[in-house]
Amino acid sequence: MGDLASVRDDLGAIHLRSLLVNRQATPALFRSRLNDVPLELRDRWLDLVWDVEEIADDHPALPRGCVPYLPCPVATVVDAVQQARVTSTDVFVDIGSGTGRTAFLAHALTGAGCIGIEIQPALVRAATGRAAWLNLSRTRFIEGDAADWVRFMTTGTVFFLYCPFSGDRLQRFLDELEDVARARRIRVCCVDMPPLERPWLTPLPSMSVDLDVYQSLPF
Repeated sequence: MGDLASVRDDLGAIHLRSLLVNRQATPALFRSRLNDVPLELRDRWLDLVWDVEEIADDHPALPRGCVPYLPCPVATVVDAVQQARVTSTDVFVDIGSGTGRTAFLAHALTGAGCIGIEIQPALVRAATGRAAWLNLSRTRFIEGDAADWVRFMTTGTVFFLYCPFSGDRLQRFLDELEDVARARRIRVCCVDMPPLERPWLTPLPSMSVDLDVYQSLPF
């Protein structure tokens, strides 16, 4: 019975992918299909929908302080989207976006515009290729160091960090992000990270042990 359920989920993922290609998959439909998949199978299911080929090894020139690529669990992204109250009017910025899996999931669940910033060129190429193939016009990926690029994310309203870096690089990123928060109220979702202690950020209630969500305060 378990094998039959797995085959059914696989076929469902492939069918949903075809709907995405033909611009026939709404956020409501995507959420419904995801909810039909057992919790323990959702990461595999999303990989089938996104359909990224074999992931290249981390680039040898990955800067010190940057974390090697590791996909964020589906359950954590769903929690972040819910707790940050992401909607179609938001621009979701994924810091250290890898193959684009998290940005894709956030867009598919909500219809939000999504921007992924990734320092490894091979991962950016993989993410850009998938977004183009699935006709995701509101999702794009940028190659570069997020600590340098965040200042240009002036349309961003939700920033997602799955432990992309630490130390001085993280502090530099937060310094630059403060300028974005001066222009508009933003939310910051942090996974597996120490608390962000900045006077312009206040934590929101969270039910997840590995996820912290913050909202910027008015200046």
